[in-house]
Amino acid sequence: MPDFTGKSVLVLGGSRGIGAGIVRRFASEGANVTFTYAGSQAAAEALAAETGATAVITDSADRDAVIERVKDSGPLDVLVVNSGIAVFGDALEQDPDAIDRLFAINIHAPYHASVEAARQMPEGGRIIVIGSVNGDRMPNPGMASYALSKSALQGMARGLARDFGPRGITINIVQPGPIDTDANPADGPMKELMHGFMAIKRHGTSEEVAGMVSWLAGPEASFVTGAMHTIDGGFGA
Repeated sequence: MPDFTGKSVLVLGGSRGIGAGIVRRFASEGANVTFTYAGSQAAAEALAAETGATAVITDSADRDAVIERVKDSGPLDVLVVNSGIAVFGDALEQDPDAIDRLFAINIHAPYHASVEAARQMPEGGRIIVIGSVNGDRMPNPGMASYALSKSALQGMARGLARDFGPRGITINIVQPGPIDTDANPADGPMKELMHGFMAIKRHGTSEEVAGMVSWLAGPEASFVTGAMHTIDGGFGA
């Protein structure tokens, strides 16, 4: 396991699911971890008490709040952007305001957070954004806006890798497939459909995703940037 003792880590969207797994991983590796939450105060407080991390409320749909949170965090060694939402349904019937909010959280927040972090980040810093295998593959109807938002992260990472590369700052996208969380439980109604697409017929775990994030934040990944890292049990194979 990498040693992040003394390193400053900010996780946007860290109170539950994959984000909580990432917070636990970095805390266990010695990092000074701060994470944001929006609507899950009880879960955030419990995670902070468990790990020693600091929980702060921030609405990732609010661009200025995201920028201010990153700015106030000071020079970060690692930024992880995990906050994200999904809006499913017939594209012809969806509320445009709901779609704009999805884009604000899933696209605008990662972009502005990454840029703001890079302003103060020391040489060799790490930016890791949680995307989705649906950025590469969308086998079901009703998820176009979500797929668009995750594909957009790919272009963002490729571009910012060029901008930040001269300072040794890397930016990478981690693309999970079905992961066992409250939002997508392993025993949920979509289980059989999702597993039917997969080579390894089970949900992944937040700990497995956190392991990939930890590696990308560590010294062995200093030459890895502008890349997509899929962890999906073969969902997109």
